[in-house]
Amino acid sequence: MEPLRIALLGGGTVGGAFYALVQERLPDFHALGFAPEFLGVLVRSLDKPRAIPESLLRSRPFDLSEADVVVEALGGVEVPLGLVRPALEAGIPLITANKALLAEAWEALRPFAEEGLIYHEASVMAGTPALSFLETLRGSRLLELHGILNGTTLYILQEMEKGRTYGEALAEAQRLGYAEADPSLDVEGTDAAHKLTLLARLLVDPGFPLTQVEVQGITRLTPEVLKRAEAQGERVRLVASLYGEGGRWRAAVAPRRIPQDHPLAQARGNALWVRAHPLGEALVTGPGAGGGATASGLLADLFRLLAGSPGHLPAPAPRPPLAEGSPFPGVP
Repeated sequence: MEPLRIALLGGGTVGGAFYALVQERLPDFHALGFAPEFLGVLVRSLDKPRAIPESLLRSRPFDLSEADVVVEALGGVEVPLGLVRPALEAGIPLITANKALLAEAWEALRPFAEEGLIYHEASVMAGTPALSFLETLRGSRLLELHGILNGTTLYILQEMEKGRTYGEALAEAQRLGYAEADPSLDVEGTDAAHKLTLLARLLVDPGFPLTQVEVQGITRLTPEVLKRAEAQGERVRLVASLYGEGGRWRAAVAPRRIPQDHPLAQARGNALWVRAHPLGEALVTGPGAGGGATASGLLADLFRLLAGSPGHLPAPAPRPPLAEGSPFPGVP
């Protein structure tokens, strides 16, 4: 049995769920000839109760050079970048759910991604296979892509459709733990913009800049706006779109009016809809957040690594649009 030494950065909701999932799936690791062991689990505080043995918890960065793989579930940008970059330079693969890290520190991480060292299925739709789904699309040419990539805003809009104000729906989302105390990353569209940037780099341009994504959130929406859309046979959703316009790729996150019979309007969770040539239309939908769902994406990447497959490779070169797509109508 070959040892598999895992360095886990982050022992919160996602990190704790990943640790538990590895223990649950030990027979699968053993069937592949591996015996996983955790070198340590980096946490911000040792005071919180966790379902991880205390002997593994570390409140200060530890040596990652002995790891066979680094799994990052810390969040943020600068701190995890400082931790994982030396490991990547040493050729140690990284599995991460951190879309902000990948979106904002791409210039530093891109060379390692192009070497196949970075696995990040969980960075866009948690355990729902969005990146694997899109990798299959490389057999076609993308025409347009639209997605509901943020579960917090989806919940808020669904509550507003029932008559709640934006403030009331947000407060309920925070009470249920769907929204953070500071919800700005979600409601202003930044989280969805991070994810859309990763998708654009995967499919159409390996250097697609985050700054090129046009972003508009949902904070100005009212129940009346949603009711008017409903009366016209539409639903309002925060949609991340990638489409051709003027001979270049345009990326935007904004509230859009979607026909009620469209798959995106009917989705109860996160969803990604694409139109490609010659494939046609395709849809993937599922949970886009949650400790267990995100941990399952991390674990899927670990099995991908053990099977000898490279990480999620960006597009090999910039590719111009094949057609002029158009997003769903915006909300006035």
